[in-house]
Amino acid sequence: MVRSLLIRGMLVGLLAGVLAFAFAYAFGEPQVQHAIDFEDLMAAKAGAAHEHALISRGTQRTVGLLIGTVAMGVALGGMFALVFAYAYGRVGSFGVRATSALLALAAYVTITLVPFTKYPASPPSVGNADTIDRRTLLFFAMIAITVLAAIAAGRVRREYAERLGPWNAAIAAGAVFVLVVAAAQLILPAVHETPAGFPADVLYRFRLASLGISATLWLTIGLAFGATAERLVAAQPGRARARRAGAAA
Repeated sequence: MVRSLLIRGMLVGLLAGVLAFAFAYAFGEPQVQHAIDFEDLMAAKAGAAHEHALISRGTQRTVGLLIGTVAMGVALGGMFALVFAYAYGRVGSFGVRATSALLALAAYVTITLVPFTKYPASPPSVGNADTIDRRTLLFFAMIAITVLAAIAAGRVRREYAERLGPWNAAIAAGAVFVLVVAAAQLILPAVHETPAGFPADVLYRFRLASLGISATLWLTIGLAFGATAERLVAAQPGRARARRAGAAA
């Protein structure tokens, strides 16, 4: 069944990538163009020669953007399917759709939303090209710490559910997650590389659009995968019951 779930996840990811492209084209690309115009203006004021891109701006904002969002969607959809195959029946007595939706919400919070509070996305001309490797490493370090904090919180909830009760165990798990993330955000260095004079409204709208693109991806994956996987799981009730029984044992 894992292979069938993987195929469904990748197909759902394809759909999510197309929808994310539409969102990015409508809300993200205008802000990118404003940022590029700002960069060109600053270069002109400094007397620097205009650099011609190897790929035209028109190709970047259409075909290039579509390829990028679709590739990301397919990859995320495939990984999501594998995580779902492991988690279903092990994270509680939730149905297929509820499990899929909860996993997608958890992915959005841990991979996008929480790391974003420390290292938000930035458009072109924001950030020093010489520090891109360092900034990328810090961003992925924040993602890894957030994911590990979520895993640790899940273990706390499971281990203390009987001793403290479900509600208190959930509170303890949330406290562990917040403390680990807060400590990481205090320890990891901040990045302040926005150039002087950069329009604040462009930066705000770009970052809001980046959150929306990720939300479109995960919302589509969570809901559409749950709908398609439900039919597959329903066709194999014996295996589903066996997994639930094994998780409860």
